Amino acid sequence: MILDEPTNRLDVHHQIEILRMVRDLDLTSIVALHDLNLAAMFCDRILVLHAGCLFASGPPESVLTEDLLRNVFRVRAGVTTSPHHSRPHIHFMVG
Repeated sequence: MILDEPTNRLDVHHQIEILRMVRDLDLTSIVALHDLNLAAMFCDRILVLHAGCLFASGPPESVLTEDLLRNVFRVRAGVTTSPHHSRPHIHFMVG
């Protein structure tokens, strides 16, 4: 199944419910997401595009790094392991 931003314009509860439902289906899904924390929570593999090319690919733990966030998305952020789901959690820094 291919889904293009299925969580767009949904409240947080429904974003999580949609992605939980997709994850629980017994099939391969390709999902375009802009919320990196949701991608980290629900995706087995993440592909990051930059300037129209594949920049990084792999499990969330190896792809979502502080360097990648700075170089591709031009944001400062810390990445920790969530105590709730043991996957990466991004903390964006302002200022």
